[in-house]
Amino acid sequence: MTAPTFLHLGPGKAGSTWVHETLLTHPEVYLTPAKDLYFFSRYYDRGRQWYVDQFADAPAHCGVVGEVCPDYLATPEAPRRIVETLGDGVRLAVTLRDPVDRSFSSYLYLKKHGLASPTFAQTAQRHPELVDEGRYGSQLRRYAELFDRSLIHIGLFDDLEENPQGLFDDLTDFLGVSRLTLTPDQLGAKLPASKARFLPLAVAAQRTAGLVRRFDGADLVGRVKRSALVQKALYRPLGDDRPELADADRDRLREELMPEMVIVRDEFGVDVVSRWGWS
Repeated sequence: MTAPTFLHLGPGKAGSTWVHETLLTHPEVYLTPAKDLYFFSRYYDRGRQWYVDQFADAPAHCGVVGEVCPDYLATPEAPRRIVETLGDGVRLAVTLRDPVDRSFSSYLYLKKHGLASPTFAQTAQRHPELVDEGRYGSQLRRYAELFDRSLIHIGLFDDLEENPQGLFDDLTDFLGVSRLTLTPDQLGAKLPASKARFLPLAVAAQRTAGLVRRFDGADLVGRVKRSALVQKALYRPLGDDRPELADADRDRLREELMPEMVIVRDEFGVDVVSRWGWS
């Protein structure tokens, strides 16, 4: 029976899809075909056996077995649940993005599915997770209380944009597998912000995906989401009509989240304050 040895914890809108799709191509790594099992956040009541069964197809030669799920970093119960299910020796990774940019990207995601209020500020009030998922310092502290610091790898979304090969090399080094030269497609792969071509259809697709997941259809959802044809049919990239975050909202979020970034810098050794120009 194969149990995961690696989890990518998120957060959302910070490159987790790229990490998943790229690791899937590594011959020494097995990931579940479906990203976002949500076991340690939404479906813990399905039990350990259900979870382990998701990895039943892992080849014996794979040195790393795991999954990518962006919910886990921000879910308060997840660290304890991971220890209860997998022990405290599993390797954990995150890819952090400027939380202001990340929250606005989440807003655009809600907007394209018809779930946003007219403005970002109103949406953040209605969906506090837009901001709360960027409280990286407190979230990492919860994991550091239960896992050795050497088992927690912190990458930055900035490097996905500026040096994806370096970002991936750091991750594979952390996992203890060989480095893999990325293809031109992988080096250039980005999922741009988009809007629905026909909003009712996009809303129906999202609701259907949620229903399928609840009935243990994560693998099917993953295959459909990876379909370029489906993405092209439902969405188009934002162009000149792309919304912009108001300066007042940006300044307010930075002030609110600065203590969290200081924790990441001072306790975890990653100077996001300087890297993101917050100093």
